[in-house]
Amino acid sequence: MIMKGKKGVILGIANKKSIAYGIAKACQEQGAEIAITFLNERFEKKLSPIAEELACGAKFYPCDVSKAEEITALKESLAQDMGEIDFIVHSIAFAPKEGLSGRFYDMSKEAFDVAMDISVYSLIEIIRELKPILSKNSSVLTLSYYGGVKYIPNYNLMGVAKAALEMTTKYLAEDLGRDGIRVNAISAGPIKTLASAGIGDFSFMLKWNAAHAPLKSNVTINQVGNSGMYLLSDLSSGVTGEIHYVDAGYNIMGMPAVAFDEEGKPCIAWNGESK
Repeated sequence: MIMKGKKGVILGIANKKSIAYGIAKACQEQGAEIAITFLNERFEKKLSPIAEELACGAKFYPCDVSKAEEITALKESLAQDMGEIDFIVHSIAFAPKEGLSGRFYDMSKEAFDVAMDISVYSLIEIIRELKPILSKNSSVLTLSYYGGVKYIPNYNLMGVAKAALEMTTKYLAEDLGRDGIRVNAISAGPIKTLASAGIGDFSFMLKWNAAHAPLKSNVTINQVGNSGMYLLSDLSSGVTGEIHYVDAGYNIMGMPAVAFDEEGKPCIAWNGESK
């Protein structure tokens, strides 16, 4: 199995619809030993069955990344229970509600600071804290979205945070390469998750992506999970600093696919059919 003998921690699973769960499942199926974290007591109850399913057993730890002491405690627990680890998955992002609606220029500094701290700086802090227990030739993976590259309606503050996260990935890749640590990001297509529930008109976003992506479909957490497993495994030992798109090819499109009605007027092509 591709991940046999590998050990790692996955931060950010919310439920079985989470992209992080897809990555965890793919790694576990390929032989990896996994630890997962939970945000608070409410999530501990929800995630306990998932921890058992992934054969985590006692490797199930609290970690609110807004609290430095919990990241430190996570490192100590991992060191005691697992020794060295080979990979980290950072699937954490948050923006206050005001950051996902309204006029962008009305954004408060408080909302901006929270989004950048939780969604971006936490990656730096987690790596810095866990670096002493990372094995040689280890891999770190974070999750982005196309809204960090191009304007996406209602994505607003999270788009800015994802842009910062992608550049953070590149700078960390250069900085940590000398230590044998690889840092990459997956930019997944839109998927119906707990996090996406806060984005306005998300159902239309799903339809739009499926209509215009070359594969004429949306991706699944299993597809993203398999790509994540690849980036965490030795199969990608020569890959770092990359933003790997898993979006059915949507990111390559420079112009929406269109069809024409009977009067010769352009209309959207949904899976090859005009609507």
